[in-house]
Amino acid sequence: MSDTLVSADGLTLAQVAERVAAGRTNAVGARTSRSAAQIVRANVITPFNGLLATLFVLVLLTGHWQNGLFGLVIVANTAIGVVQELRAKRTLDRLAVLNAPHARVVREGRVAEVEVAEVVADDLIELRTGDQVVADGALTASAGLEIDESLLTGESDPVAKDRGDEVRSGSIVVAGSGRFVATGVGADAYATRLAAEARRFTVVPSELVQGTNKLLKWISLLMLVVGPLLLWSQFETPDTDTWQEAVTGAVAGLVGMVPEGLVLLTSLAFMLAAVSLARKQTLVQELPAVEVLARVDTVCLDKTGTLTHGDIVFDHLITDDPEEVREALALCASAPDANATSAALAEEFTGGTWRRTGGVPFSSARKWSAVCADGHGTWVLGAPEMVFPDTTDDPLVRQAAEIAGGGKRVLVLASTPGRHTDTALPADLTPRALVVLAERIRDDAADTLRYFAEQGVALKVISGDNPRTVGAVAVSVGVPGIEHATEAVDARTLPEDPDALAEVLEHKVVFGRVTPQQKRAIVGALQRKGHVVAMTGDGVNDAMALKDADIGVAMGNGAPATRAVAQLVLLDSRFAHLPDVVAEGRRVIANIERAANLFLVKNVYSLVLALVVVATALAYPLAPIQLTLISATTIGIPGFVLALAPNRRRYVPGFLRRVLRLAIPTGAVIGLAAYAGDLVIRGLEPDGGRGAGQTVATVVVLIASLWTLSLLARPFTRWKFALLAALAGFAALVLAVPALGTGIFLLAVTPQRLLVGVAIGLVAGLLVEVVGRVVLRPVQTAESEARSTESF
Repeated sequence: MSDTLVSADGLTLAQVAERVAAGRTNAVGARTSRSAAQIVRANVITPFNGLLATLFVLVLLTGHWQNGLFGLVIVANTAIGVVQELRAKRTLDRLAVLNAPHARVVREGRVAEVEVAEVVADDLIELRTGDQVVADGALTASAGLEIDESLLTGESDPVAKDRGDEVRSGSIVVAGSGRFVATGVGADAYATRLAAEARRFTVVPSELVQGTNKLLKWISLLMLVVGPLLLWSQFETPDTDTWQEAVTGAVAGLVGMVPEGLVLLTSLAFMLAAVSLARKQTLVQELPAVEVLARVDTVCLDKTGTLTHGDIVFDHLITDDPEEVREALALCASAPDANATSAALAEEFTGGTWRRTGGVPFSSARKWSAVCADGHGTWVLGAPEMVFPDTTDDPLVRQAAEIAGGGKRVLVLASTPGRHTDTALPADLTPRALVVLAERIRDDAADTLRYFAEQGVALKVISGDNPRTVGAVAVSVGVPGIEHATEAVDARTLPEDPDALAEVLEHKVVFGRVTPQQKRAIVGALQRKGHVVAMTGDGVNDAMALKDADIGVAMGNGAPATRAVAQLVLLDSRFAHLPDVVAEGRRVIANIERAANLFLVKNVYSLVLALVVVATALAYPLAPIQLTLISATTIGIPGFVLALAPNRRRYVPGFLRRVLRLAIPTGAVIGLAAYAGDLVIRGLEPDGGRGAGQTVATVVVLIASLWTLSLLARPFTRWKFALLAALAGFAALVLAVPALGTGIFLLAVTPQRLLVGVAIGLVAGLLVEVVGRVVLRPVQTAESEARSTESF
C-alpha cells in the first residue's frame, strides 16, 4: 500500500491516474488469441514456405518464369492465413472484452462499476454476496461477510471475515458484504498466479494437429533423403541437355512433395469454426477445442446453470397463519444481504408494513438467516434440518422432511419472542410455515440431453446440492440412467480408490453433495477408464476439475477463475450451445480428413514418380507449372471448399490411419499411371521430347485426381456436382486453348497425346474407384447414419 492512507471515500481520480501511469493496475495479458505480429510471423516463417521460396528462386534462374508460378502458393497461403486469423482475432478479442468481469470500486465517495483490469493499487473495493474477490487486500468493513476459499485451500466451508482480515483474489463472497483496500493487483494477485499455474501444463490434445504434425515430420525426412537423389538423377538422365532442365525436374518433384496448404486448411477450419461459434455466443479460447469436444464420450455437468437457470422461484406456502407469515416473509425478502432465496421471495411477498430492527445474515454454513421485526419478535428462515435438528414430532417439520424426500427445496419459517441478533440459533423457536421453492428448469435442457443420448455420449450430473434435489431435477429433464430421485448417489459414500470409484461411475449417473476434490477425482476416474471427458462448471471450485478434464466448458456468468482455465466459454451460460460445438467439431474433423486425403495423394504420387525417375534415370515427367495446374484444380480449390462444407459425420477414431490407407494406394496408382503414360508416348513418339511425356502425364494425373476428388466428395449433392463440373471444365479449357495450355502451362497437346492420356487416366480412375470403395465404405456408412439421424 502507498504511504497515503486510503480514506473511506476511496481514491481520488488524480490518485487513480497516478497509479495507472505507474502501471499499478489489475491488467493482465488476456490469452484469447495471438498478437498480430505473432500471427504474421507464424504464417510467414514456416519450413515449407522457406523451401518453396528457395525452389522459386532456383526456377527463376532457369529462365522459365511460368514454372515459378507455384510461388504464388506461398503468397496465397500466407495472405489467406493472416487475413482470416486476424479477422478471427478481432471477433474473439471483442467478445472477450464485452464479457470481461467487473468490480465495484469506491472513488471520491461514489461507488462505480469498472472492469477488473481498471482496478488500481489501493482502490477501495466493495464486496456483496456472489461477488468474486478480484485482488488481494485487507478488509476495512465487514457486515456478516463470509468468503468461500475452496479454490485457495480446498476447504469447502465458508470462512467468516472481520475488519482487518485478509481476502485474496479468486475467493467468492457467499454471505454478507464488506469493503477492502486492494494491495495485490495484476501479476501480484493470487488469482493471476493461480490461473497461470492452472494453464501451465495444459495443452488441448488434438488428433488432427498431432496427425498433421506426424505427416509433416515424415514428409520432411523423406524429402531430405529423396531430394539429393532426385537432383543427381536429373543431371544424369540422357533426356537432360542443360542444367536448367535438371533443376526444373528436381524442383517439380520436390514441390509435389510439399503439403503447402494442409496446415493452412487445418488452422483455417479451426478459426472459422471459432468465429461461427462466436456468433452463437460460444467463445473458443483454444482453437483445437472445437475438435476435441466432438471426440468427447462423457460429459460431467453441474445441475445449477446447466439443467437449471441457477436461480429459484417461489412454489407454494404451507401455513395456518398466512397474514402474519406473509408479513415476515416480506421482511426476509427485503434483507440487505440479498441472495437467491430472498430474490425469489421478493417476487411473491411485497408491500409488507413491518419495520426491520436488525437480524442475522444468511450463511451457507449455518443455512439460516434471521430478521427482527419491531413489535413482532424475531423470525428465522432456513433449512429445516438446521433450524430444528432434533425435532421430529412437529407436524410441519415432518411434512418438510417428506417434501425434501421428494427432491423439492423447502425452508422452514420459525419465530421467537424478543430481539435476537446472535449467530447462535435461538432455543425457543416455534415452526410457523413451510416455504417450498422450485428451481427453474431450462426450457432447452431436455432437448440438449436427448441430443447427447442419441449421439452415444454418457452424462454424469455432479452437484454439491442434496442428492434427492439433484435426482429430482435429473428425472424431470430426462437424464438417461435414472428413473427416481432416490437413485441419486450421496458423494459422501463414494470410495476414494480411483478404480473402485470408476466402477461406481460406470453404473451411476447422478451424484449429490460432491466436493471440489471429488469432482477432480470423478474426472480422473473416468479418464482412467479410457473416456474422453468434458466438464462444465461455473463455480470457482470447478476450476481445477475443468483443467483436469479433456475439455473444460465454463459458463459466461461463472467465476473469472473458472473462465480462465476453460477452453470454451458459453457466454450466455446456455448449455444448449454444446450441440452446436459438437456439430462444428465433427464438421472440422470430417472435412479436414477429406482435404488431407487430397494433399497426401499428391505427396504420394510425387514421391512415387521421384523414386521411379531415380531408379530409371528418366526425366521427371511433370514441370512445376503443370503441378501448379494439377494442385489448384484437384487439391487447392476443392480442398478449401470441402474443408468449410457442412458435414454431420460422427467422429470415428483413427484419422491418420484412415488417411494413409487411402492416400498411399491411390497415390501409388496415380504415380505409376503417370509414369506409364510417359513410357507409352515415348514409344509412340520417340522424338516427342519432354513436352510429349509431360503433356500425357498431366492429363493422366488430372483425370485420376479428379476421380479421387469425386470419391471424397460423396455422397453427391448439387453443389458438389457443380464443383466437380466446374473443375473438370477448367481442366478441359486449359487443354483445348493453346494460349493457356501451351503459353502458360507449357503443354504440347496433340490428339494422340490427349487420347493416350485420357485412356490411361480412365484406367487409373477405375483403379482409384476400387481402392476407394474398399477404404471409404466404413466412413461413408457413418456419414449416411449421420444424415439419417434427425439433426438437433
